[in-house]
Amino acid sequence: MKSDVYFAKLRTNDPKEKASALARLIDQTGLVPEYKKDEIVPVKITIGDSQCVYNLRPEMVKAIITALKKRKTRPFIFDTNVIYTGERLNAVDHLTLANNKGFAHSRVGAPFIIADGVFGHDGKEHQIESDHIDKVRLPSFVGMMDSLVVLSHITGHILAGYAGAIKNVAMGMSCKASKQVQHSSLKPSVVKDKCTACGCCVDMCPVSAISLKNDKALIDQNRCVGCGECLSACKFDAILVNWGEDILIFYKRMVEVAGLILSKFKNKLFVNFAFDITKECDCISNKNEKIITHDLGILASTDAVSLDKATIDLINKDDDVFLKEQGKSGYRKVLEYASQKGLGSIDYNLKTI
Repeated sequence: MKSDVYFAKLRTNDPKEKASALARLIDQTGLVPEYKKDEIVPVKITIGDSQCVYNLRPEMVKAIITALKKRKTRPFIFDTNVIYTGERLNAVDHLTLANNKGFAHSRVGAPFIIADGVFGHDGKEHQIESDHIDKVRLPSFVGMMDSLVVLSHITGHILAGYAGAIKNVAMGMSCKASKQVQHSSLKPSVVKDKCTACGCCVDMCPVSAISLKNDKALIDQNRCVGCGECLSACKFDAILVNWGEDILIFYKRMVEVAGLILSKFKNKLFVNFAFDITKECDCISNKNEKIITHDLGILASTDAVSLDKATIDLINKDDDVFLKEQGKSGYRKVLEYASQKGLGSIDYNLKTI
């Protein structure tokens, strides 16, 4: 069955025009459900790292928050901490960066929350039906709320070729340990030059696989289960993430985690912003990053699979941009697998407003 995807075509750099178009899209399409009065609604965003200038703009977030408040809800915006070095590694620096980028409450109309706590491991474990992952740790509110809004800035991606709504959910709504599990089945290792022997990773390891030897942490690879808790515990970037995962397994893990998360919400709305589409994702892009195609506009749907497929089709209308730029077309396998796993439909009706 085809899902409806709504498209507001825009080629403007005026933030007010973009926000106005987004408001029309939300008001005219009926995508936003009838929320309960005073319902708390989480809004997923990603602000990009400190060097990124192409991330989702505060004006877009404010337009969504305004629309939700008109429906008598109490929205908040959120993200989770990342697993690599940068200003989003912990909640203190992450929130400071968000404020500096214009995402303060006074600017967007809602509080910004780091959903997995100060260091990225606060959450609840969930069992998952998967051949690739046994369990995942998610922010505690997942499973406690009825509704979810996901706002995604479209970019290229070093592994998948394309980053959109599905990746934003799978990676952006997981605690650090589950980000690690999705990215790599190999065991983490210790960077000895950075290790201070503080013992935090020793205390955090659930299987006692870490000990201190010669004033450095040592991971027993035979006992390690690859959970990534040590990554969350370390404050000195002394735990090395291995990015050499089999790419097909990465795709499947990402889809399965996204499916588990989305299954916890009754009402879902996804919005893709196809502006400033860079070769690399907002985690690593900067002001000199290559823009790989022209601006398209804003797309929205209640189906993440249809939304990402429609977005890709519009971008690749004349050529496979992501394959050309990244040398990867794995996003096709991501969407096919997501459709097979019941996350949504790969077929869609595009409705331009």
